Amino acid sequence: MFGIENAQSLVGLAVTLVLCWAISEDRRRFPWRLALGAIAIQVGLVLLLFGVPAARGALQGMSGVVDGLGTSTQAGTRFVFGFLAGGDQPYPVGQAGLLFIFAFRVLPVILVICALSALLWHWKILRWLTRGFGFLFQKTMGLRGPPALAVAATVFMGQVEGPIFIRAYLERLTRSELFLLLAVGMSCVSGSTMVAYALILKGVLANAAAHVLTASLISAPAGVLLARVIVPPAPAERQDDFDHGALKDYASSVDALISGTSDGLTIVLNVGATLIVVVALMAMADQILALLPPIAGAPPSIERALGVLFSPLAWSLGIRWSEAPTAGSLLGLKLVLTEFTAFFRLSQLDAGAFSERSRMIMTYALCGFGNVASVGINVAGYGVLVPARRAEVIALVWKALAAGFLATCMTASVVGAMPAGLFGG
Repeated sequence: MFGIENAQSLVGLAVTLVLCWAISEDRRRFPWRLALGAIAIQVGLVLLLFGVPAARGALQGMSGVVDGLGTSTQAGTRFVFGFLAGGDQPYPVGQAGLLFIFAFRVLPVILVICALSALLWHWKILRWLTRGFGFLFQKTMGLRGPPALAVAATVFMGQVEGPIFIRAYLERLTRSELFLLLAVGMSCVSGSTMVAYALILKGVLANAAAHVLTASLISAPAGVLLARVIVPPAPAERQDDFDHGALKDYASSVDALISGTSDGLTIVLNVGATLIVVVALMAMADQILALLPPIAGAPPSIERALGVLFSPLAWSLGIRWSEAPTAGSLLGLKLVLTEFTAFFRLSQLDAGAFSERSRMIMTYALCGFGNVASVGINVAGYGVLVPARRAEVIALVWKALAAGFLATCMTASVVGAMPAGLFGG
């Protein structure tokens, strides 16, 4: 049933569109038809995935898949790291929850999923799934063949891994298409991190795996829309297709498995190293701020400042005002640090900090690569993929960050505006 909280979420939808229009390169060319179409696609996908019994059952089954992947990964992790990874303990354990160590429980899942994704691509399962979504984006959102496929691949593979599949076409993309890939890459997450997020939120959000998967999928149309608002396509932009035979391929199943594992190792090292550095820098900043006089009875901190700054935005998504400071700090942590940090903080909040609806809305708002660290990842990644356009990427990447961050907020608003009963049970 539609209520005042659902109407409140519509404010967030308007805010995201207005903010992107404000930084648009051509405010006279707002894509109204695309805006209505993108929102309709998001609503349609949510209704399909949560409203149709068969699709809903498949989504709920994702929890079992995530559990299976987690259990399988833990078997390999325990073989290498023993009791540090949750194996048989050589001493009595008083608090079993403390055995959940991020480096041994979450990062190895990324490694396994990357290897599995490469294998499924070689077996043409993921290839056809990606092409199917690419065809959908091409026909419903007016995208050309190459960027449409790259957008679809990004949903499953990640912000730099997705464009790899059209590497031969990157130099020929228009400026607006290049920006679109950057923006969509920061709007979504990769398949490997989806599973990691679901494991982090398991136990604090009902059917977490279904929500995380849906969040990344329906944020893609939002990313496309906001990218088109900020950097509109040229009136005579090309609409020619491309040769699917030029896509990335592997020599054999073994080659796919080894290559996927190698790619996964790079991602794991980048994620781990980035988290160490950004959390350390935030702790350093908090130590400096602690030298200042207390504010409202507590020492100033980065997290408190972010909570104040992003509280209005959090409220506009459909969060109660009493919960808005906490939600705002999560949005800020996601932007300044990473979504991993924000999700981990969300999982550690007291049960009374958020209502179930607020936890769900924040899951959608946080589920994207729209953070400062991704700026460097994209510049480095595209610098390798298409070095001739590195300067162009540098000029566009900060606006792409704004589009990616606001795209997940738009997705959270759309979900918040829908009847709560759709997601219940």
